[in-house]
Amino acid sequence: MKNFNYHTSTKILFGKNKINEIAGEILNYGKHVLITYGQGSVIKSGLLEKVKTILADNDIKVSELGGIQPNPRLESVKKGISICKENDIDFILALGGGSIIDGSKAIAAGVKYEGDVWDFYIRKAKVEDALPIGTVLTLAATGSEMNGGSVVTNDETQEKLPISSESLKPKFSVLDPTLTFSVNKYQTASGVVDIMSHVFEQYFTPDMGTELQDNIAEGILKTCINEGPIALAEPENYQARANLMWASSLALNGLTGTGKMMGDWGTHMIEHEVSAIYDLTHGVGLAILFPNWMKFVLNERNAFKFARLGRNVFGIKEEDEVLAANKTIDAIRAFFSSLDMPAKLSEVNIPEEHFKKMGEKACKFGPIGYFRRLNDVAVTEILELSK
Repeated sequence: MKNFNYHTSTKILFGKNKINEIAGEILNYGKHVLITYGQGSVIKSGLLEKVKTILADNDIKVSELGGIQPNPRLESVKKGISICKENDIDFILALGGGSIIDGSKAIAAGVKYEGDVWDFYIRKAKVEDALPIGTVLTLAATGSEMNGGSVVTNDETQEKLPISSESLKPKFSVLDPTLTFSVNKYQTASGVVDIMSHVFEQYFTPDMGTELQDNIAEGILKTCINEGPIALAEPENYQARANLMWASSLALNGLTGTGKMMGDWGTHMIEHEVSAIYDLTHGVGLAILFPNWMKFVLNERNAFKFARLGRNVFGIKEEDEVLAANKTIDAIRAFFSSLDMPAKLSEVNIPEEHFKKMGEKACKFGPIGYFRRLNDVAVTEILELSK
């Protein structure tokens, strides 16, 4: 295990009606809030109006930015930056899932920067400061509620790129499982895959001696496997929703990656290229790609890690490491299929015409992945396996 510093600065307000505590948290930072949200679900559910009432009762002024898209677009980010600068916004409150939170983080970074916010995503500049943000989570999936990561799509260049900064970690996040009761089966299943994929990215690394981290990772995976089907069958099952919501946060708050060199993240970078062009739901893309990445990178030297996961999570008894590894990958694919997630890009109407271009763009900053380094040719091959 390597040396590490671990600090999670996000305050979690977990449980029913925890939204009633947000005013006190926000007043630590200011009295003028930009509320950000998506395509209208928080309006239909009454969540937006409830939040506005809570803030008004505490003399907190509100501005709004609605319509942030899934796979948040640079255009919405720039609109939010303008609103903040023109109205002297003190704090950003994101109502929604990962896309709303990611877009809000980009806005928070852009307000404190004199240049183009896209500079951060193309590695031309680093985030040094940002407006404080808070979140009210309505979808268990990305973990953005408890980390400093943000992914934004630039429609003009057909790029979907990530950034990460300590400055972008939410000051607080409200995790009320009842706010996810209305999430449909498709998005719930996609969220389960997203959570598991975050665990995979930090589990499959070359590091040794990280027994505790890997045990925690396996526990999160087992939670998803146990609770995901329950949430699909019983959308208002509080315990299932609660466990998935907390799994989402723990899967990507740095906990399972401590003491490791870094996560792999190759599959995420490949999926970003797919959804940058085709606007695919992130978890759906990962459900298609991850088992194929696993098949591609598997070899005799690293089979033990797949075999360990299979034995500890899926109960696979095969003694031969390579055979156990292959059975593990098959079990992961079978679980995704049980959630009605697609197994091929063709099932979501994505042709192979841009595979080569996706491979090249995924590696524009160099080879990706650390469990096994992937160049543009390798990425293209994984996409071919996924067609």
